[in-house]
Amino acid sequence: MKQILNYSILLIAVTAVTVTGCRVAKPVAMPVVKAMPDSFAVNTGSTSIANISWRQFFNDKFLVALLDTTLQNNPELLITLQRIGIARAQLAMRKGALLPSVNGIISGGVDHFGDYTINGVGNFDTNLSPNISKKQQTPVKLTPDLFAGFRSSWEIDIWGKLKNQRRAAAARLLATEKGRQMVITSLVAEVAGLYYELLALDAEMKIIKKNIALQQTALEVVKIQKEGGRATELAVQQFNAQLLNTRAIEFTTQQQIIATENQLNVLAGRYPSHVVRDTSLMQQQLPEALQAGIPATMLVRRPDIQQAELELVAAKADVGAARAAFFPSLNLSAYIGFNAFKPELLFNAGSIAYGALAGLTAPVFNQQQIRAGYAIANAQNKEAIYNYQKILFSSFGEVVTNLEAINLYKSSFTLKEQEVKELTNAVATARELYLTGYANYLEVITAQKGVLEAELQLTSNKKDLFQSVIRLYRSLGGGWE
Repeated sequence: MKQILNYSILLIAVTAVTVTGCRVAKPVAMPVVKAMPDSFAVNTGSTSIANISWRQFFNDKFLVALLDTTLQNNPELLITLQRIGIARAQLAMRKGALLPSVNGIISGGVDHFGDYTINGVGNFDTNLSPNISKKQQTPVKLTPDLFAGFRSSWEIDIWGKLKNQRRAAAARLLATEKGRQMVITSLVAEVAGLYYELLALDAEMKIIKKNIALQQTALEVVKIQKEGGRATELAVQQFNAQLLNTRAIEFTTQQQIIATENQLNVLAGRYPSHVVRDTSLMQQQLPEALQAGIPATMLVRRPDIQQAELELVAAKADVGAARAAFFPSLNLSAYIGFNAFKPELLFNAGSIAYGALAGLTAPVFNQQQIRAGYAIANAQNKEAIYNYQKILFSSFGEVVTNLEAINLYKSSFTLKEQEVKELTNAVATARELYLTGYANYLEVITAQKGVLEAELQLTSNKKDLFQSVIRLYRSLGGGWE
């Protein structure tokens, strides 16, 4: 009767804890992700340039070689590979948690039992029994306990806690792989952007040196005219000041070239060295078709979107594992081996011992800790959702911005080309008029200054146009193959 009562109390306690756990761990409502529009603001066709490999997208052989070097030696990419290895090991650990653990054990100990203890009296009394042999007699005062065998433990995943942890680890492993792809596409875009920045600086340097030569010629003419009484010292000073200003710009541009080269060398995983390149920026051609496709293709191309999506899967699995912590866990343990109190009897057939135990463990006094873990998991899940939504907003905006930028920079470049032609003609006209006495030296200086600024701006527009194309390629998810 007493035994039945004890079992009843145990069953009631288990049921109460289970019901309490179910009541506490109610699912939390999550935010809803806003879907992207069906198309971009600009008519961009149904295919996307992101499907083109970067080896074909960039037709500059020097840039392709630089990208190859970068993707082999970039430190950040090598660090990312180690993170993938860590995530793979964590997944292996989570998989192992679903299987029984088996440990080989060799242990030994000794107990001293007093005369008035249960074991001390029991051992003394047992040795007096006629039913045991001499080998079975135990030491009364100091009793050794020797064991050699195997012990096993196994948590039965009733509520899916361990499976959810494994699912979260698998999702994070895939997320780290997407992170690697994101590093690659970012590197491709960054290296290409810096490469065209370098070409633009080379083109600016050519323009500056050309203008220095023209300004030196103009200065010599003014000096000769001064000697002949046709020009003043003020004119000589003005032309000389303009020349000094242009030479100062030359040194500043040279420093920018060195800094940009070193930025590329850092990305390529090497010490400062000359970057081999094609210096003809103005002859570089844009890809013929710059199509963005439909937004849905961006969802399956952009690594950061896929990474955020996988983080969502992992966070949801973490919530499931945290919710399962409210419920009782079933643990099985077993052992088999040789157990004896005398070394000479340890590996005797009569010393073989084995046993098994099943236990149901339910949280009772640590509910607050479990609730806190569940709250953290839900908050992290919401954070993952908001982060996913933020990436959708920013990625869609990037595509639209770069599409518009390409169209606007093309229009600006066309107008700036016309401006350079007009100002170049104006410089020649101003010189002729100055030599014939129909224009003053300030008009010549203004014309020279205007053409220098316009040529530099034209180069900058060409660079911005290439940068916008690169950013569009990256924002659509291209460049990580």
